[in-house]
Amino acid sequence: MSSSTTTRLADAAAPLDVLLVDAALGPVRRFLPDMSTARWAVSLARRPRTTARRLGALAGETAKVVVGTSDVTPRRGDRRFTDPAWTENPLLRRLVQVYLASGRTVDQLVADADLDPRDRKRVRFLVENVVEAMAPSNVPLVNPASAKAVIDTAGLSLVRGGTQLVKDLASSPRVPEMVDTSGFTLGENIAATPGSVVFRNEVLELIQYVPQCDEVHEVPVMIVPPTINKFYAIDLSPGRSLVEFSTQNNRQMFVISWRNPDTRHSAWNFDTYVGSILEALDAVEEITGSAQTVLAGICSGGILASITAAYLAGIGRQDRLAGIVLAVTVIDNHDAGTVGALSDPRMAALAKARSAQKGFLDGRSLAEVFAWLRPSDLIWNYWVNNYLLGKKPPAFDILFWNADTTRMSAGLHADFVDMAVENQLTRAGALTVLGQPIDLGKVTVDSYIVAGIADHITPWENCYRTTQLFGGSTRFILSTSGHIAALVNPPGNPKATFHTNDEHGPDAKAWLTGAETHQGSWWNDVAQWLDARCGELKPAPKEMGSTRLQPLAEAPGTYVFDK
Repeated sequence: MSSSTTTRLADAAAPLDVLLVDAALGPVRRFLPDMSTARWAVSLARRPRTTARRLGALAGETAKVVVGTSDVTPRRGDRRFTDPAWTENPLLRRLVQVYLASGRTVDQLVADADLDPRDRKRVRFLVENVVEAMAPSNVPLVNPASAKAVIDTAGLSLVRGGTQLVKDLASSPRVPEMVDTSGFTLGENIAATPGSVVFRNEVLELIQYVPQCDEVHEVPVMIVPPTINKFYAIDLSPGRSLVEFSTQNNRQMFVISWRNPDTRHSAWNFDTYVGSILEALDAVEEITGSAQTVLAGICSGGILASITAAYLAGIGRQDRLAGIVLAVTVIDNHDAGTVGALSDPRMAALAKARSAQKGFLDGRSLAEVFAWLRPSDLIWNYWVNNYLLGKKPPAFDILFWNADTTRMSAGLHADFVDMAVENQLTRAGALTVLGQPIDLGKVTVDSYIVAGIADHITPWENCYRTTQLFGGSTRFILSTSGHIAALVNPPGNPKATFHTNDEHGPDAKAWLTGAETHQGSWWNDVAQWLDARCGELKPAPKEMGSTRLQPLAEAPGTYVFDK
């Protein structure tokens, strides 16, 4: 499996707070008929001629398939049917054609129905998952690669695959294993940028990284990572680490590593996490001697960073911030694609009650939900590789990180769910944290916002709307790829591009129409943006920490090893 393929697969497997409702309740219910399905059936019944025409067309196409005159072929890029046997074998070719024609008809019937956007998205999600599951490529021995593997291994491929299937079904997440983890060791070949834990409280560890330059800018950068999965998505393998790149470019870098909460920490909520971020900010100021810090956040960590910035603005201490950087972060959840359609207040309340009962939300449940959002890439692709062919999944740093899930405290889960369902951060004062009404409009420091054009977890149009929420000057960058590949984007990739447009009107698509395309990685662009806001260069520190805050452990710290 190529690196580009595994990167694309990893894009579909990152955490997103809006999906916390589904993670608490489990993805199985998405495959059961609901009121949206019922409304679809009623709508089709009210349009008998249209429905009959579609089914008649399918019958006609099936007849063509039987006599060998059908021209139905897989779409270009459909990896399921690339084996020549799918077209050269008459029986297999007909089987694929019937499958594709049936799937096309179901898709047309969804489009024909008179449904509101929410019901349409819910129904489409259901039927797409069912259609993907019924692909002939998923059937042992019918898949020509599977049949060949059985012959070549004298049946051992199916034995290995069956053994792996039983193992995967025995524990959460009950989806195919996506990565061979045996080749990665934290602190050695992943999360290996040199540094030290210089502050620790019950919620987080703060890592200060060793500058890899003789000089650093006066103003440091502190990154708030997501609250599901570990922090090291930004410190992957050497050469692919945003932290490493930053320390090599005159940056003083600090990164938060969250503790993996358990039942003892069920009450941790927005107040807890924002309070801990403020403590970490105090430590950064003490260690660097800088009165200002650039506060950065990623995905759900970007939401927490935004709340922290608004809190500081509300209490008159915004002067502590030199700027804000947000990556793949959705603050305005209105009409956030399929994700938004799959949640509602009743389900949200049930999800909060479920996590409150356990004391936390298990990250493995969220990983399962994400997998079923992209079944072709994250379920059936590995179903064929692991079970039908009996092969090991690839060893890939992003997928290793993705498999290293964490829990989320029940209190934080409830706050994130309420924030998303009620879209609280788009309304001044709708959310109160640490006793302070949160108003993003009061945040007037400059902001840098980056999104991925193919991101289905945090849609770029929703990320763009943050430009309308902050009060300061904003630079919005639209990168190539999806959720994680947009973030892990080191310079040197000849295919990498990003879009810019200094006019940030309310219409995201109008922004893109007028945008300029640049070759290369946005990492270089954000480095220039930071250079202009991080003060003069000064000699790099020789030691980590300060007189009071002495190093407690080497990076990547101790909390990252919590299971």
